Amino acid sequence: MNRQLCLVFITVIASLAMSFPSRLDAASTNEARVTLVRNQVQIGNSKNIARRASVNDIVREQTIVRTGNGSRGEVIFSDQTILRLAAHTVFDFNQGTRGLNLGEGAVLVQAPKGANGATIHAGSVAAAVAGTTVMIEYHPGFYKFLVLEGTARTYRPGHLGDSVLVRPGQMVFGNPESALSDPVDIDIERFIKTSRFITDFPPMRSAKSIVAESQKQQREKSTKNLADTNLVIFGGGTQVSVTDQGQPGTLDQKTAALATPHRVQSLSPNAAPTLP
Repeated sequence: MNRQLCLVFITVIASLAMSFPSRLDAASTNEARVTLVRNQVQIGNSKNIARRASVNDIVREQTIVRTGNGSRGEVIFSDQTILRLAAHTVFDFNQGTRGLNLGEGAVLVQAPKGANGATIHAGSVAAAVAGTTVMIEYHPGFYKFLVLEGTARTYRPGHLGDSVLVRPGQMVFGNPESALSDPVDIDIERFIKTSRFITDFPPMRSAKSIVAESQKQQREKSTKNLADTNLVIFGGGTQVSVTDQGQPGTLDQKTAALATPHRVQSLSPNAAPTLP
């Protein structure tokens, strides 16, 4: 059966940069080193005592990292797990990469093969990642989790059986308080070209793997096993917009209100491709 492709135009304004006291290389998996800081990035504690972050700062457990408008940053753990943060993001961690906590906002995580793996908590949902590159966005009322390369699992802690395996080029999104939906296909090539998690940072070690997965999608398109739709998610959030099939790159005035992956999957296989 032919599948359909939801082109996700995620212009997540990656923002943040973590840190804390010292400025040495991260010495253990319970610390991370700031490798990029753009604009308003602060690190502090639960008592609202914070300071501006700088490159090479060390971020330790329980440190709260906040990013402001138009800000972005990157930290790297000693096992080479990379964490990139978007604007308006609140983040902290415990037990090293085993307990990454996304209070709000969006992060991209690249957990290399052979590393400890990472567990990301965001409200009522979580994701287990190892040897993969993923993006997760969370705000009260909605979340979005997609995989660029490798395979990851998203689940709702405390809800036995509410778990979904997400493969490269797939996304799960919806209300974190509801049962997880089935994955929907997303366009990896579009993500690579438009997401500031990619365009505003140096290439990651997983870049070749991500490109390889994108090329697989292109081959599936050529054999008609995968078809473009005219659905796009512009920027953050989960609002699905319908573009004018006759004029790629322009938005139809009618916008789908928080369409579910099930609706995406049920669209006509003749839907026009989206070129925002």
